[in-house]
Amino acid sequence: MHHNLAVIEPGLTFRQYSERAWDIPDRHRRNRYYLSAHGCGMTGEYPYLYHHADFVDAGYDGVIQPGMTLCVESYIGADAGREGVKLEQQILVTETGTELLSQFPFEQSLLA
Repeated sequence: MHHNLAVIEPGLTFRQYSERAWDIPDRHRRNRYYLSAHGCGMTGEYPYLYHHADFVDAGYDGVIQPGMTLCVESYIGADAGREGVKLEQQILVTETGTELLSQFPFEQSLLA
């Protein structure tokens, strides 16, 4: 998720984001959350930013623009595993980059 947060910038196309975003390892791919990022709203909202592996079948192009609010998220759980973790951060795309809107910190000892 942190890698994907760092990739987002104004002017990046949805396809470019998909190509630059973190590629989920094979052992976790089957259980992935179907989107890498999406707009903020009551449900997943425009734009839907798909994982690279899913872009050909489900993705569409567009441009990340200043003023967009995006939820960057990740679910990682092994195919035969019993547990996984789902994280999400909200950002605002600005003229010069992004601004983190989420305020609840991650537990640093668990990020290693």
